Amino acid sequence: MIDKIPTLKLIEELCLVLDQEEVVYCHWKSTAAIDRSATGENDLDLLVSRTDAQRIIEILSRLGFKEARAPQDKQLPGVLDFFGYDQEADSFVHVHLHFQLILGNDLFKNYRLPIEKPYLETALQSSLFRIPLPELEWITFIVRMVLKHSTWVSILLRQMDYSSSERNEREYLRSRMDPARVYEFLVQYLPCISRELFEACEQSLQPGCSLWSRVRTGQRLQRSLAAHTRNSSLSESLFILWRRYYFGIQRKIFKNYPKLRLSIGGAFIAVVGGDGSGKTTAIEGLLEWLALNFDVRKIHLGKPRPSVTTILVRGFLKIGKTLRLYPYMRAPIKYTQDRNAITFPGYPWLFREVCTARDRYLTYIKARRYANQGGLVISDRFPLPQVKYMDGPLAEMMTASPQGNWLIRKMIKLEEQYYASILLPELLLVLKVAPEIAVQRKVEDEASAVSARSGEIWEIDWEQTPAHVVDASQSKEQVLAEFKRTVWSSI
Repeated sequence: MIDKIPTLKLIEELCLVLDQEEVVYCHWKSTAAIDRSATGENDLDLLVSRTDAQRIIEILSRLGFKEARAPQDKQLPGVLDFFGYDQEADSFVHVHLHFQLILGNDLFKNYRLPIEKPYLETALQSSLFRIPLPELEWITFIVRMVLKHSTWVSILLRQMDYSSSERNEREYLRSRMDPARVYEFLVQYLPCISRELFEACEQSLQPGCSLWSRVRTGQRLQRSLAAHTRNSSLSESLFILWRRYYFGIQRKIFKNYPKLRLSIGGAFIAVVGGDGSGKTTAIEGLLEWLALNFDVRKIHLGKPRPSVTTILVRGFLKIGKTLRLYPYMRAPIKYTQDRNAITFPGYPWLFREVCTARDRYLTYIKARRYANQGGLVISDRFPLPQVKYMDGPLAEMMTASPQGNWLIRKMIKLEEQYYASILLPELLLVLKVAPEIAVQRKVEDEASAVSARSGEIWEIDWEQTPAHVVDASQSKEQVLAEFKRTVWSSI
């Protein structure tokens, strides 16, 4: 079956290396849907021998996988998460490395089934993965389903119904397992679960089984596995109820969806490009791609959120312009080559530029803290000393002779300090496009301004910087593909 489906190249490479290096592992559950694991639609749940833990981590790292961690309250002992990126398929591959079989309710897996050794020793080689014996997988499946759907907590949370995939898995395993061998394995490896109890568990999965019978069976199974729990049954129930409503409040009220963060730490990614470079489209594509699995946040350092001080200064300027006290328009000053031709526009404009620098710095602080805590930050624009037409200091440009005025000198120095405190990101992506192409793309904007901004990016010698330059004359699909490759190899 496996060789007839479009298996991801990265998954094929992983399985090949695991076989070549004789790593003891198996794909331990959901064999009925293993084709979806091969295509990357499902996560890969691999049970691995503890003795091969370091080797499989090294193999994953060699293939470009990166370890990620769930929020602290969702982490499981003996389970690690790794993500790889298959460039050809433009798809993430999420590998769960299990060194212990941890089962239970999705909100709090409380039980360990101590049969890892026979699970691995009897595993069979399929055309792609090593898979467990149907009898052992049947035992694990029955225990999983009862703990997940046949407890009092399941009733309270309305989790009694089986999904279509779970029903399909039940029928798939039932048709392949030998009941006699199942009971042999129970006696040999799980004597705490009697044959009569296991038969009751099997019966509880049948359509028409009464609610009371299911819950009573679930309680019996919980008691039989009491020695193999992480917490008591009472603690387990309280944890599940708490998480259900706590996570619900987070999602519905605070719109907070905590995801995974890379174990090696977060990263600040800045994207710089002139008008017509396709920067906004590329950033949105990159954000959508990363947000599938990771905690990621987008900021705009070109247009930072204004502080109260900035709002007041802008209001004062607006009133002044309405009364024609400050008719000067600040934008042309960026493009003025002759400093002697510059006329000081007035203190309110100077204060505005300092406030803008402060807003960028405050936005940068929040984003940097988020990255320091493990999140990923994508910044639309970034102040760079090489770029004069966008997002840099302007106070000194506003006058040809600032030396004679202490207040102007003070404002210039303050603005410079804010920008000097904004350090380079971990990854700087620069979209570079010829000015004539940019003008053709931005027909709705003034051609001279578009040409100036894109031309500046075009003419800078980026080889003298840590920037990764991307040819923005390519199609948006090609640009986004290069962004993804670069980001994944750099973070």
